[in-house]
Amino acid sequence: MIPFSELKTLENGLIPVITQAKDSGIVLMQAYMNEEAYNKTLETGYMHYYSRSRQSLWFKGETSGHVQKLISLSADCDKDCLLAEVEQTGAACHTGSYSCFFNKII
Repeated sequence: MIPFSELKTLENGLIPVITQAKDSGIVLMQAYMNEEAYNKTLETGYMHYYSRSRQSLWFKGETSGHVQKLISLSADCDKDCLLAEVEQTGAACHTGSYSCFFNKII
């Protein structure tokens, strides 16, 4: 396991997290973690993020019930981005879409 202190965070202490559905490989969302969210995710086995708008810890699915069970968590080669593979319950996006990536550009 990589301790949070070995990850390369942004100036604000956050690290980007790409979250992907383990079963389908669909990219569900991109969010951020701080040290508290990282440790809480590892401790509970469910995804926690840092909400930049609320400036607080955010348990994914705390109000919707659409939780993300952690399957694996990996750091990229530079240790400045994380990839979480999850079992997604319901929709990942706050709009009700399964994935946040539904706005096709090309």
